[in-house]
Amino acid sequence: MWRALAFLALLALAAFGAVWIADRPGTVTVVWNGYQIGTSLAVALVGVIAAAIVLGVLWAIVRGVIGLPEVLVRGSAERRRAKGLSALSRGMVAVGSGDPLAARRFAGDAERLLGTEPLTLLLKAQAAQISGDRDAAESAFQRMVDDPETRVLGLRGLFVEARRREDETAARAYASEAARLAPSVTWANEALLEAQSADGDWGAALETIERRSSLGLIDKASARRQRAVLLTAIAGEREAGEPELATERALQAVKLAPDLVPAACIAGRLLARRGDVKKAARIVEAAWKANPHPDLAKTYLGLRTGDSVRDRLARAEVLAKLSVWHPESRLALGQAALDARDYKRAREAVKPLLADRPTARACLLMAAIEEAEHGAASGQAREWLARAARAPRDALWIADNVASETWAPVSPVTGRLDAFEWRAPPSTLAAPETAVEPEPDAADAVLVPAGPVETAPPKGGSPAAPLPVIAPSAAEVKPGDKAAAGTDPISAGMAAAALPPSGGGQAVRRTG
Repeated sequence: MWRALAFLALLALAAFGAVWIADRPGTVTVVWNGYQIGTSLAVALVGVIAAAIVLGVLWAIVRGVIGLPEVLVRGSAERRRAKGLSALSRGMVAVGSGDPLAARRFAGDAERLLGTEPLTLLLKAQAAQISGDRDAAESAFQRMVDDPETRVLGLRGLFVEARRREDETAARAYASEAARLAPSVTWANEALLEAQSADGDWGAALETIERRSSLGLIDKASARRQRAVLLTAIAGEREAGEPELATERALQAVKLAPDLVPAACIAGRLLARRGDVKKAARIVEAAWKANPHPDLAKTYLGLRTGDSVRDRLARAEVLAKLSVWHPESRLALGQAALDARDYKRAREAVKPLLADRPTARACLLMAAIEEAEHGAASGQAREWLARAARAPRDALWIADNVASETWAPVSPVTGRLDAFEWRAPPSTLAAPETAVEPEPDAADAVLVPAGPVETAPPKGGSPAAPLPVIAPSAAEVKPGDKAAAGTDPISAGMAAAALPPSGGGQAVRRTG
């Protein structure tokens, strides 16, 4: 619309100029080299305009002839670039579809047509990766590292390749450099945190979490949980030698994650040790309400070392009421009643757990009750021991298919922070590089040859400590054999949760 109005305005202006000149006639005389040329003003103006047009056309022709080689070169380069981009696109599709031959062919075409552009190097590296040519992949990623614009991308590729060849030292170096160059890169921060956690460098790990949280790389809830786990790890290490520092860290962890069982247990023990039993009880009770756990029950019942067995029984009843008679509270109450020789109360506490497939701990507790009341030769005790060998296994701390009776802040396999979960073991649990296939009727266990064994070292740190071989299966323990069965049937149940009923091997447990 505006263009049409502008055109009409210019046309009107030209018409007005022509009329104005026609109304004012005149002559134009040109004298040059003895010649005199005279004409009207209108004809002179038309001649000037025509000459300007001719000169413009001639200049355009000259410029076109002069710039023709450059135009031809530019067109060739554009066609070459278009072909290179097409090869790059097809190569990416080939990588995504897992076609190594096509990926390498298109990568070569893209490099020949486009040169060493970032996407060309990335395609070449990925084509080498899916072809299994690790040396070529590392060479391409190293070329990216040499270019400031693609340095972080190259470090990412070198990190992945280092992990694949299990070179943790190089992987950590690449991740640290990437985190230094680009603090907001998620993978580098996660790898750095994993390495620091696997090494037990809890202070550096806390700094990494703070940086990730400040950059928005992790949500606030996850950051609080991870800080609580690291503070618990510090408290656990310092509990024996530096109780004051351990207490401070444990209380900080409880404040961040009140339901974190290990933090509540450590805080309860340390507070009770310095005489603050009420505060210790409140912390353990709060954790118990959120997550009933046998470690919490053990800590709660032992807050006052001078308590009688009746006092411990009363405290166990408090736990049962707090958790609305959770199965863990019934087991704790049954054990406390057994210690108090109140066999009727112990049976009443455990009885609801026996209705539908009782677990190994419930069966072992019933065996202990029968043995304590009727003697070691009791047939009921033997029957419950036999049932314990075939019963479903109780919950354990499990991380990356490794079971442990004790909690650890990181996975012993991958070094992942806060990996352990309290849950029932799956159908099979295998320790890395040591597991053998169980017999069809074997219980959920890790079967290894007799004697101490070592698992593969975690990805981020030093080799794991030798794993102790725990006691024989419950089916092989006689009711009166305290050395083999242990005096605490609940603790014995924890051991039985990782034992096969047959003699096909011995179960081991991870201690984190």
